Amino acid sequence: MPADPAALPAAPDPDQDARSTAPLRFSAYRWYLVAMIAATLANEFQTVAIWLQLYESTHDPLSLGLIGLAGLIPFASTVLIAGHVADACDRRVVALWALAALTLCTSTLAGLSCAGVVRSHVWVIYAVVAASGIARSFLNPARGALGAELVPPAMLEQGARLRSSVFQLGMGVGRSVSGFIYTLGASLGLVATFSYGVSAVLLIASVLATLAISRPPRVQVKSVEPMLLKLTSGVRYVLSSRILYGAMLLDLLGVLFGDAIILLPFFADLVLHVGPEGLGLLRAAPTAGAVLMALVLARRPPFAHAGRILLLAVAAFGIAQACFALSSWYAVSAFFLLCSGALDFISVMVRGAMVQVLTPSHLLGRVTAVQQVFIWSSNELGAVEAGAAARLLGLVPSVVVGGTVTVVVTGLTAWLNPALRRLKRIAQGVEGHAPPAAAGQGGPEAGAGAGASAPRQP
Repeated sequence: MPADPAALPAAPDPDQDARSTAPLRFSAYRWYLVAMIAATLANEFQTVAIWLQLYESTHDPLSLGLIGLAGLIPFASTVLIAGHVADACDRRVVALWALAALTLCTSTLAGLSCAGVVRSHVWVIYAVVAASGIARSFLNPARGALGAELVPPAMLEQGARLRSSVFQLGMGVGRSVSGFIYTLGASLGLVATFSYGVSAVLLIASVLATLAISRPPRVQVKSVEPMLLKLTSGVRYVLSSRILYGAMLLDLLGVLFGDAIILLPFFADLVLHVGPEGLGLLRAAPTAGAVLMALVLARRPPFAHAGRILLLAVAAFGIAQACFALSSWYAVSAFFLLCSGALDFISVMVRGAMVQVLTPSHLLGRVTAVQQVFIWSSNELGAVEAGAAARLLGLVPSVVVGGTVTVVVTGLTAWLNPALRRLKRIAQGVEGHAPPAAAGQGGPEAGAGAGASAPRQP
């Protein structure tokens, strides 16, 4: 539900906002970003520790791919419920409980790793990842929707772009340092335990920053819909929009086939011959590219042809991944990973702005939940697909084929979904119609034009 406009400071001129960091004027939004960065760093440190523990224990690419499946199944099973909870309850409180659960999961990994249980019983990792998946299913919709409550409506697109940039910055720092954190733990005789411990401390910091967020009370939109309709309203809203459904499906298929990040431990060891520090820098390269792209776009106006830019970015992402796989030189491999991250940032930013700007606030939690299903499905099923393809086709051929498939999928999307291809400025809605959030409309059909309703984000 939209925050009371009277409780938020008046927005400056929109053209001036597009060239400033206006959302940072609000202390609640600053704490929101701090909480997000701390949780992002924690996730990156924990991810590298899990990857390296499994790699050292099994040396099986499929074992890394199954991490994604272990997180996806519980996540997908609960995320629609979590989206409804994010719309029906205090989003900050929901985020706090989810962060507390993640802290408990990470602390459990630290304790079991210290006791030597994980190395001989790798199923423990999958169990904790599954529990974390449930916690994230509640955190992501609540936190995504919470951000829209902290700035005036006129700053929503700018806030979405800023949040994407800061998130990528946190990922970049986390991925750059994660390998060194793991190596430091090994030198202390703690190995993965140290990384898990640092992650737990960062999650506690995220909890404290979330507690510091204050915002105007949210206006609750009463609904007498049956519970099943409430739970599926986000799905229905997404499916009613050819543009947003097309963008989310494109992201799912593009990452499902094109992203090889889960195989980086194998490329680092077998192709590029580098250790944990080199692996950490490889993982950081895509995020470094995203941060650079964020800096380039920070003071530029929104894309005049957002749909076309989205399609080109996804196709180029697939090409960059294929080029990475064909390289046997560390610097060249890192360069193509950097390019893939820059291109992926464009895709994420465009889709994120769609959700934040064009979704009615009272549906934002549920639509964000649907978006998260697409994101997690692409990331986690993509990890399984990458591991299985590497086993069947070989390490390098599997990634080259995957990148090629991504290009083909993008071409088919552009051909079959002309509404997405012709999408211009997001803030103007579809074919010049006002977006539902701005027009105060609540239904998925609001703001529809050219046979499609207004979009949202992935």
